[in-house]
Amino acid sequence: MVGPEDADKISMCVVPGAAGQRLDQALASMLPEYSRSQLQQWIKDGVVRLDATTPKQRHRLQGREVIEIAVPPPIERPWLPQQLPLNILYQDDDLIVLNKPAGIVVHPGAGNPDGTLLNALLHHDPSLARVARAGIVHRLDKDTSGLLVVARNDVARRSLTEQLAARSVRRVYLAVVRGVIIAGGSVDAPVGRHSRDRVRMAVTARGRPAVTHYRVAARYRAHTLVRVTLETGRTHQIRVHLAHAGFPIVGDPVYGGRLFVPAEASETLVGALRGFRRQALHAEQLGLVHPVSGEAMEWSTAPPEDFQCLIDALAADAAGAATADGKRDAGF
Repeated sequence: MVGPEDADKISMCVVPGAAGQRLDQALASMLPEYSRSQLQQWIKDGVVRLDATTPKQRHRLQGREVIEIAVPPPIERPWLPQQLPLNILYQDDDLIVLNKPAGIVVHPGAGNPDGTLLNALLHHDPSLARVARAGIVHRLDKDTSGLLVVARNDVARRSLTEQLAARSVRRVYLAVVRGVIIAGGSVDAPVGRHSRDRVRMAVTARGRPAVTHYRVAARYRAHTLVRVTLETGRTHQIRVHLAHAGFPIVGDPVYGGRLFVPAEASETLVGALRGFRRQALHAEQLGLVHPVSGEAMEWSTAPPEDFQCLIDALAADAAGAATADGKRDAGF
């Protein structure tokens, strides 16, 4: 039996329209990312709870019941070393610091069994197979670019994990958000799994504590470039918190909402906004204490080309609008 500490949690409410359906049928409809046979096995294993009871798979639903599932962890399989490009900024006997491009998954998982950053790291340094999770102690979302640190041995892994837990690792992100932010601020709100959509996270009272700070780097006509720092490292934290604050990240397919193009935007800006198909989020700076030498170390990396082009288009559009306004004020 899988204990609660080893499992992901899903909690959702049965919609009234599901009344009369069998439990396994309803689950298959509500959780299409899992197979029917897998869901049936979970019911048999007792990890599915219905209003705090353990139901049978043929149980007929009444509607509005609360379903809770302690999802068992996936079966670990040997990871395959793969020769994939790595942009390494620093490495020694204990650390690797690299600049992850957007579009690369960090760790193998459902739907991404290989072709990940972990597979590339194992090819670069086969000894990482002896370190938990190949030395990966924190992650970036697939479409987030920027700095990531990897531990090359257990001593380094323990130190970095402790630094992350103590919130002493400095992580600074750049984000382009919709809306004009007047001044910096903070979001202190718990983040957890969305109650109905398992692939989404949300601000929820059932979530884990999460704190995000942001400050203005540049303002445009209808957007803002912000620098974001984290006290915690919850899944999708920056994306969820900025959307919760009313400033969703441009291009975010999950939390960004509909595309917004300001009135009278230049053709360059229209093209940049419509063509930006990922969240405009980049891990720009990373600071930590070396796990062996005790030296304070910092790295920074400029945003990738597509991100910089978006910033340039926003800046040019704002400058053009200011020039036009100046001419109108002068009577031209």
